[in-house]
Amino acid sequence: MALHFDNPILVFVLAMLAQGIAAFVGDVLRKRAHAFRQGERHDFNTVQAATLTLLALIIGFSFSMAVSRYDQRKSLEEAEANAIGTEYLRAALLPGDNAAHTRELLRKYIDLRIAFYERSDPQIDRQTASLQGELWSSVAQTAAVQPTPTIALAAAGMNDVINSQGYTQAAWWNRIPAGAWAMMGLMAVACNLLVGYGERRKGELFLFILPVVVSIAFFLIADLDSPRGGIIQVHPQNLLTAAQDMKRE
Repeated sequence: MALHFDNPILVFVLAMLAQGIAAFVGDVLRKRAHAFRQGERHDFNTVQAATLTLLALIIGFSFSMAVSRYDQRKSLEEAEANAIGTEYLRAALLPGDNAAHTRELLRKYIDLRIAFYERSDPQIDRQTASLQGELWSSVAQTAAVQPTPTIALAAAGMNDVINSQGYTQAAWWNRIPAGAWAMMGLMAVACNLLVGYGERRKGELFLFILPVVVSIAFFLIADLDSPRGGIIQVHPQNLLTAAQDMKRE
């Protein structure tokens, strides 16, 4: 099962605790071990610098993945709003009462899509799937009876509406892999262990600088990667605007 972090604050707290403990353990081991012999300090500093550089690279790659996924969710929200708005206009091509019925279904559908962005509820997904079936039936039946180019245009637009929801759902499932989180966590612990072991200054306050900085980076990555659980979220602004335009008609 995929491991997702939908609570960035919890990620920050856990990262701080793990790294703080690692730095403290490294400091304790240093105090109990013998002093570095000639040349050992240089070798240790080389290993420490390489490990810190690798941690920075992994954090940078993970941050890039989180940003790209966030941008993708924003783009797909815009595309979904455009698809629904376009189909709402094309629904006028349907004959008689079918046009009004399809437009009413689209108004309900866009409200469900807005709710999808605002809260997590399995009932919303079930209602969305059911309403998609009704929407497709509203144009498929007409297309079967009147296979004209204008009806085909309305059917194609409805297909785009349903497909856009699938693309959005896939993007929300596409999260930073658990392996990347595990690698970042292990590297962060290892770096703090080395920093604690190599620290030569007096006082433990210095040992918590790296845990705080790395934990903030973890918080930001988890925030961007969490569609609903973070501070930085994709607000359905385009869907809200489209819904207002549809309800004014």
